[in-house]
This record gives sequence, structure tokens and C-alpha cells, in this order.
Amino acid sequence: MKLNAKIDDEKLNIEIVRGDGQVTATVNGREYLLHVSQPEPNIYTFRSGGKLTEAFVSPESGNVTVGGHEFQINLIDPKRLRGSGVESESAEGKAEIKTAMPGKVVRILVEPGAEVQKGDGVLVVEAMKMQNELKSPKDGVVKEIRTTEGSTVNAGDVLAVIE
Repeated sequence: MKLNAKIDDEKLNIEIVRGDGQVTATVNGREYLLHVSQPEPNIYTFRSGGKLTEAFVSPESGNVTVGGHEFQINLIDPKRLRGSGVESESAEGKAEIKTAMPGKVVRILVEPGAEVQKGDGVLVVEAMKMQNELKSPKDGVVKEIRTTEGSTVNAGDVLAVIE
């Protein structure tokens, strides 16, 4: 999976490959072989060689704290981008919210007919022991929720439609 990240003012290109109980993360060309676990809700550990790093993800702000330092991290899945700049923010028509990887729907945050703003949470999917909030890509109305809480979903499945 390829992602673009912005941590504070720094932009990063990230590629994540999972296999054999490990995660290979390539960040701006540097490769890291990691063992990832979630010992408690919102706490993740990353082991690389002999080094263990713990990260706390704030459920309120989404900010990540590592080694006593708090970071605001914005992740963008380039596959979900349908345009750029002003065009994507004022896009007409429907927008589909898809999952990037197989997982389980743990929460549905809105119901069909609800009005949402760009960036509002719509669903929460757990994959690889991490919960990911899927957000509305535009202002609009939730036309469909195509899944239920507890359902298993595949990569690329359309979970919700916003018009």
C-alpha cells in the first residue's frame, strides 16, 4: 500500500508491505523491517532489530505521541484521490468510500441520510490490529452504507456512498 504523509510540515512517501508476520515500511526510500503489535487500545509497538518503539494514537485528536513528542500526521491514500485542488473539494456527483486493505468493520459512525462535511468520520475498519477511521472525501449526504458492524471486508470494497 502506498501512502503520502504530512507530519507537521514534512512530506513523506510511504510504502507498506505486509507478509510473514512482519511489515516492511519504506519511507522516502529508506526501508524498515518491523514487527508491529497493539498491546492496548491506541498503543502500538514497533520492533526493528533490537530497538522497540512505542506510539500512542490519541482517539480525540488523532495525533501520535512517540518518545514524549506529539506529532500531527495526515495520511493520504493516492488511490482515493479523484482530482486535485479546488476541483476535488467542490466535486459534483457521488464519492465512494473504499477500504484499502482487508479488515473488519468495527463501527459505523453515521446513518444513511446524514449530512457530512469533508473529513468527517464515516466508518471505522480494523486491519492488522490497527483501527482506521474512513472519512468523507467531500461535503454531502450519506446515500448508502453498504456494510454492517462486525462484517469482514476486502480491499477495494465500497463501504459507503456520499452524494
